[in-house]
Amino acid sequence: MKCTQYYPVIMTGDVAGTVRFWCDMFGFTPLFEADWYVHLQMKDDLAVNLAVLMGDHETIPAIGRGRVSGLLLNFEVDDVDAVHAACVAQGLPMLLDIRDEEFGQRHFITQDPNGVLIDVIKPIPPSAAFAEQYAEAALPS
Repeated sequence: MKCTQYYPVIMTGDVAGTVRFWCDMFGFTPLFEADWYVHLQMKDDLAVNLAVLMGDHETIPAIGRGRVSGLLLNFEVDDVDAVHAACVAQGLPMLLDIRDEEFGQRHFITQDPNGVLIDVIKPIPPSAAFAEQYAEAALPS
């Protein structure tokens, strides 16, 4: 299989509000807009895409309709402290405040209006114990 693009789709009851959140807080812009579906792309990185879909839309099999749940979206960034400060300034909830992890991340976790968890990460060098678990090419510098 050759994949030409991969992106998550957030099912919601409020497409417009969810789109506004992702555009305002994380720099996405709409590429396609309908009242039931919006495809978003990050302004600064065209490879980063996200879509928002009305959770009860007819194109979704009945068994899968509803809101998204159990989803954590990771965003690796150059300056996690700056993104954290911007999110705090906008009043986003800090479900996990910014901190360094021994497994090699400086990160924090917030959420979108649907409860989708957003983990904003800057890779950092892991502790010696965790470094052994990384493939050599995957070790953060």
